[in-house]
Amino acid sequence: MQRHEVKFATAVIGALTLATPVFAADKASAVLQDPKGNEVGQVTLAEVPTGVLLSLDLAGFPAGDHALHIHAVGICEGPKFESAGPHFNPKNKEHGLKNPQGPHAGDMPNIHIPKSGKVKIEVLNQMVSLSGKSALLDDDGSAIVIHEGADDYTSDPAGHAGNRLACAVVTK
Repeated sequence: MQRHEVKFATAVIGALTLATPVFAADKASAVLQDPKGNEVGQVTLAEVPTGVLLSLDLAGFPAGDHALHIHAVGICEGPKFESAGPHFNPKNKEHGLKNPQGPHAGDMPNIHIPKSGKVKIEVLNQMVSLSGKSALLDDDGSAIVIHEGADDYTSDPAGHAGNRLACAVVTK
């Protein structure tokens, strides 16, 4: 191999190393259930260099805008899912992406469900990790919750998002 070919091969290997997919240990999943215990979606969480990427595949939701949050406890007992506790908030901030004293680490943008009730979306949360600092997979776990209404992004503690429509325990 000539010198320029070795440099090119090294550059390609380096680029492939950076593009290598996340390992299984850096992933988690969650099955969303409605208050009656019916499965209404799947969430895959992948640790990425800038946070956690959540991939949601949802079906059977009412059309409209709905708050999407990470809650502090990995328990989803229906019908109200209050067992999931408050929003994930390891830094004790106030609620809201637009709140100067916030946001909670579990605050995320609203999701928009079309008339079909089905949607596939991805959301990057840069304030959490799966392990280490701000870990979702800590001793009491965490939960993904979808609310009946939209988050207003300012009101503490939960953005006036209404009741919890669906809940999913985050697991490895």
